[in-house]
Amino acid sequence: QVQLVESGGGLVQAGGSLRLSCAASRSIFSINVMGWYRQAPGKQREVVATITSGGSTNYVDSVKGRFTISRDTAKNTVYLQMNSLKPEDTAVYYCNAWLGERGHYWGQGTQVTVSS
Repeated sequence: QVQLVESGGGLVQAGGSLRLSCAASRSIFSINVMGWYRQAPGKQREVVATITSGGSTNYVDSVKGRFTISRDTAKNTVYLQMNSLKPEDTAVYYCNAWLGERGHYWGQGTQVTVSS
């Protein structure tokens, strides 16, 4: 099992930046995949970015070139650097850890609001 705690959300103007952090309760070195998801009001939760135990990253097309996912295994923390934010990025952002057969684990979410 793993517990995840997100931080770093807030209110920012369009074009601004935020960095989200996801602190894990255990070592993330061997966690298969960690990622960031988001859910906007009235919409389904969608994957934003993922990073594997080997360091490979993937992004949803809408954030490519603007967002960067990274991890610090010494701090058991995954980050999402978000630049050039747009109003359509407004959502609750959730950290996720996939532990293979042991399933998915989620944080409580952090609100990101981008004003136009």
